[in-house]
Amino acid sequence: MASLQPFMIDGDDLPTLDDSTAPTTPDGSSSFSPELRPQADLGFLNPGPLAVTARPRDAAAAAPPPVRNICFIGAGFVGGPTAAVIALHNPDVRVSVVDRDEKRIRRWNSKHPPIYEPGLNKILRVTRDGSRESLCDFKPPAGWETRLSPSSKTRNPNLVFSSDVARSVAQADIVMVAVNTPTKRRGNGGGSATDMAAFEAVTATVAEHARPGAIIVEKSTVPCRTSQLLAIHRPGVHFEILSNPEFLSAGTAINDLLYANRILIGARNTESGRRAASALASVYASWIPPERIITTNCFSSELAKLVANAMLAQRISSMNSIAAICEKTGADVDEVAGAIGADPRIGSKFLRAGIGFGGSCFKKDILSLVYLAETLVLPEVAQYWRAVVDMNEFARNRFVTRAVKCLNNTLTGKKVTVLGFAFKKNTNDTRESPALDIIRALEEEGPAEIAVYDPLCPPTQMSEEIGRFAGNGALQSNGGSVVVYSDVYAACRGTNAVLITTEFDEFKNRAGRSGDQSRPLESTQTPSMRLAHAEDPLCPIPPCSDDCPDCQVEASSTLSFTSNPEQRRTTKMDWTKVYYHMRRPQWVLDGRGVLEIESMERIGFRVESVGRCGANQEV
Repeated sequence: MASLQPFMIDGDDLPTLDDSTAPTTPDGSSSFSPELRPQADLGFLNPGPLAVTARPRDAAAAAPPPVRNICFIGAGFVGGPTAAVIALHNPDVRVSVVDRDEKRIRRWNSKHPPIYEPGLNKILRVTRDGSRESLCDFKPPAGWETRLSPSSKTRNPNLVFSSDVARSVAQADIVMVAVNTPTKRRGNGGGSATDMAAFEAVTATVAEHARPGAIIVEKSTVPCRTSQLLAIHRPGVHFEILSNPEFLSAGTAINDLLYANRILIGARNTESGRRAASALASVYASWIPPERIITTNCFSSELAKLVANAMLAQRISSMNSIAAICEKTGADVDEVAGAIGADPRIGSKFLRAGIGFGGSCFKKDILSLVYLAETLVLPEVAQYWRAVVDMNEFARNRFVTRAVKCLNNTLTGKKVTVLGFAFKKNTNDTRESPALDIIRALEEEGPAEIAVYDPLCPPTQMSEEIGRFAGNGALQSNGGSVVVYSDVYAACRGTNAVLITTEFDEFKNRAGRSGDQSRPLESTQTPSMRLAHAEDPLCPIPPCSDDCPDCQVEASSTLSFTSNPEQRRTTKMDWTKVYYHMRRPQWVLDGRGVLEIESMERIGFRVESVGRCGANQEV
């Protein structure tokens, strides 16, 4: 019988405690809770420098309640991957993921998961479908202790995706709410406050169906003090409310979960609150070292999530402001970033200049912080953080202005190609993607065509997103100028300029020889399972129905597109091939700093890159 190799990630690329961006409150400060500082062993954790434990009255009080059933509400970019990794490391716990979107649930139960994350599909195969042999080992980085259950001959499925919300909630010991909390668009607080409509609807459903004593966990990013409001839905029935924010980065979410640099759990400073926190911590303790499980009060946990994202976004906006100066003075933004990043007080993370941050978190979390400051009558604080968002928008607008200037200040009759639609590489998440703003700005210039290509986003998804964001009239099929392509060379053929808006490795050029042919991409450091023999120990993937729309797209003869992301991103672009099929002069505008400019110029391209003085600029 074939055996499975352990899930492994190169330890050299793993985060350390020093990489943590969550704010910590020093022992002895006025805001540190003396009841939550490290004191005693809870039984399932060994106390470490960051492990926060309670003072038990007796052994029975210290023991966390058993967890046999966990329910995630929300089958999105947080709920799906988090549930899969928890299920992987807790084979005796039933983990269910529920969502009212039956189409999304259908895709989770098929070979076409709705989201792409490196390593996720392999974990799904084990936890959702089961295997004839269990994972035999888990190799953590140095200093981590192995915590997996002993191997068995078979691994039964313990991850379930369902649209039956009420039933799954009623069976759960822990209910994790992981629904989207976008920025409110209109009304009181419109443009900055968090839209809590979906979150409140879900928590009302949870309160109605959850059994008394169940633990309800805020996995969604919510305003500070939200946990105080959840108890009103079912008066007289006690639920313990915890805050457990996620610190995942799209494109590395599985790595972030397997090797988390911290797990933050916010709880009430009561005996029942501490026991609930212990129960949730015991789930993570199956693979996370105890010193990386941090417990605070609920409000601190809720606020820490907002502040962490705001601080990261602030670094990006700061470097984009410096990039504008670099372009005017002849300095190189990468050299500036390298020089200041060498200072250990600053560090090198999040100092890459570009067209700004995107995704579902940074902007909305900063705006939530702005709204909180405004409601607390702290206008200077609100103005400070709003400037981070303003600088982000400035970076995108400046990039479009630079592109139009390169093309003699007009796009009339010209074709422009946008490479990258997801907000960052290794994901198909398009929420708040800079590419959307750039496409809409280019469309207003009246070009003959805006070609859009992305190696991970299906063409149908991109067309729908563009239609919602820029209006259906923007698509060429409806009389507009935007055309979505499934082939990168077709997207670049006959174009006047190529704009790189996502830092996919596929778009990088190779140093030196310009005539090299395309080559396979280097393997990414993601969880891997290699089979020792040809026999596959994993159970079969459930077959799709005959009318599966994803299979129909894959089988379509009009699209050279496959639903398997790994098959779509197999080679780097041959920029020489692109060059000979572009219109002269061949402009490339690198919004993500992924190109080696000298190598591109040897081919013949004219390259403009953010934070560098280009051929079309005066110093």
